[in-house]
Amino acid sequence: MRSWKCLALFAALALVTPFLVAPRVAAQAAGQPQADAQTGRGAGRGAGRGPGPREVWAAQPIPETPYTPPNRLIWRLSEIIAAHKGQQSWRQAVVKTRDFEGTFIQMAPGEKTKTQFYSDDRAFWVVESGQIRFSMAGQEPFVASKGFLVQAAPSMDYSMETVGDVPALRFEVTPAGEMPSYPASETPTPIKGWKYTKTTITDRGKYDDVNKAFLDFNKDIVAADGKSMNFVFDGHTSAHVIRGPGGPTPPDTNFGHFHENMVEFWIVLEGQLDVLVSGEKLVTGEIGDVIFAPEERWHRATTHGTGPSTRLAITPRLKEGQVHYMQPGGGRGE
Repeated sequence: MRSWKCLALFAALALVTPFLVAPRVAAQAAGQPQADAQTGRGAGRGAGRGPGPREVWAAQPIPETPYTPPNRLIWRLSEIIAAHKGQQSWRQAVVKTRDFEGTFIQMAPGEKTKTQFYSDDRAFWVVESGQIRFSMAGQEPFVASKGFLVQAAPSMDYSMETVGDVPALRFEVTPAGEMPSYPASETPTPIKGWKYTKTTITDRGKYDDVNKAFLDFNKDIVAADGKSMNFVFDGHTSAHVIRGPGGPTPPDTNFGHFHENMVEFWIVLEGQLDVLVSGEKLVTGEIGDVIFAPEERWHRATTHGTGPSTRLAITPRLKEGQVHYMQPGGGRGE
C-alpha cells in the first residue's frame, strides 16, 4: 500500500514539475539568458539590443514639454558675459533638471572656494577663461586654463582658486538638489532651510580608468585631432565629448531623436553647432554656448560649416544604456 502511494506521488510531481519550470525555460528559449532577463540594460550600454532597428510606438506629451526657467533653448555665453560687465565675481544659473544643475561662475583674481564634496555624484567643470588651481584630495594640485575639462569623483574633497591677475570663468555641473558636504576642518556655508550635522563616513573618492581628473581639450583633442570620448561616465552621470567633421545642415524634415523622461543638453567646445529642437527654430551655438532639449522633444545636433565641431553632451544613465527614439529614415543628425 505504501509503495502504491509513493508511485502515485511521483506521478503527480512529474505532471506538475514542467509547469513550475516553464517560465524559466521559455525565457531561455527566447534567446535571452536568465541573468539578462533580470538585469536588463544594467549590464551596460547596448545590452539586450537586437541585430537591427525595430519600429515601436513612443509617448510624447501634448503640448510638448515646455522650457522652465532657468532652462531655455540656448544660452549664449557672449550675452551672459555682457550682462555681468564690470563684475569680477558673479554666478548665472542656466540649467536645472531632475538630475543636474548647470551654472556659469566667475571668480576674481585670488578668490578661493571652500573645500567641499558631493557624496554620491560627480561635479565637473569646463574652464572658459582665466586660470584656476584645482586641489583634489589624493592628487597633486594643477592649474586649468581655457578649454580644460575637470571633474571631482564622488566624496572627493576639492577646492578652487583663481590664479593670475584676471578673473576665471567656468561652467559648473553639480547634482540637482544635493547640498555640498564639507570635511570637518572646513566651516560649512549656511543654507536656508538646511542644517549641517557632524557625522563620519569612510568614502574619500577616487578616479578610475575612464574618469580622470582633467582633460586638456585643446591639446589632447584639437591639436591631436582626437576623436569622441567619454569624459564623465558612471551609473548616474555622463559627459560625452562628441567631435565630428563639417557637413551640410540637414533639412528640417530630419528630426533626429528624442528620449523618454530624460533631458539632454550640450556646451559647445569647438567650432559651431547646429541644433534643431521640435517646436523651435534652428539655432547655431558658438564655443561656450549651452543648448538644451527638454524631455520627449525631437532634437538634432550637427556640425555647422566645413570645420570640425565638438560638444560636451550631458545626460544621465548613459552607462546603463539609454534609448534613442529615432525618426524612421531620418538620416544625419544625433
